[in-house]
Amino acid sequence: MESGGVSLVLQSVGFGLVTASVLALASVGLTLQFGVTNYINFAYGTYLVLAAYFTMALSTRAHLPFLLAAVLACLAMGVVAVGIAKGVMQHFVSRQAPLFYLLIVTFGLSLIIENLVQAIWGPGFQTYNLSVGSPLSLGPFSLTPIQLVIIGLAVLAMVAIHLMLSRTSLGKAMRAMSDNKDLAQVSGIDTERITTWTWFITGCLAGLAGIALTVTTVSFNPASADSFLFVIFAAVILGGIGRPYGAMAAAAILGIVTEVSAVVVSSTYKDDIAFVALVVVLLLRPQGLIATRGKA
Repeated sequence: MESGGVSLVLQSVGFGLVTASVLALASVGLTLQFGVTNYINFAYGTYLVLAAYFTMALSTRAHLPFLLAAVLACLAMGVVAVGIAKGVMQHFVSRQAPLFYLLIVTFGLSLIIENLVQAIWGPGFQTYNLSVGSPLSLGPFSLTPIQLVIIGLAVLAMVAIHLMLSRTSLGKAMRAMSDNKDLAQVSGIDTERITTWTWFITGCLAGLAGIALTVTTVSFNPASADSFLFVIFAAVILGGIGRPYGAMAAAAILGIVTEVSAVVVSSTYKDDIAFVALVVVLLLRPQGLIATRGKA
């Protein structure tokens, strides 16, 4: 490979770190949610988009500073996630509905939310009134200040998740519920409260991931996260379903692999490469990168 080609591949690794950061935020949230609730939420992708529209509305129409708008949008998504869990999902869970029914319900919710967003803000593309800044040369990488901020926020979020799971009573209770919900309840853990906090935290992570995703793509519409949702699921499965640390590792792998493949192969097949990597790893290690022994 010529020096220009090598330089391009190295730059794509830098872009891969940005993609990995966004993917880590989203996949860790989804896998935490599964670890505690034991069902997959197909509406998760629309949470990402909804956070982007909240941020856009607060920053461009309410004229709030972008950072404040993003923080409020993330918190709002935490509240929305709890509201959906309490108002919709809890009714099916309390009746011990089959997991297949819950999958159908969350898929229906994704369609409802996406169409609601379209009805309010329209089907067209939206953009933030935000300057991404000029690219900075960092060794072989060329990244904008906003991309560096996204990487930094993802690292801080992953450290915070680690500290929460390992050092706090909330995190330890989440891990106990992930291992065995019935045993956790018998042991005196308030499972309903822990589930509520889980929904709030994962909703905030989805919000942060959605804002980061739409900042990197510059423009977005109600369906912007549809294809990215499948990459999120790939990271969750590759890392071991319900395993946050596995999701972090898988996000790093898939983020870099997909961006490098866009240069080496073609950007058209970028997302397909994620599934190829998933299939290869699962053929060699069906349990994922980290075995699903106790999920969180």
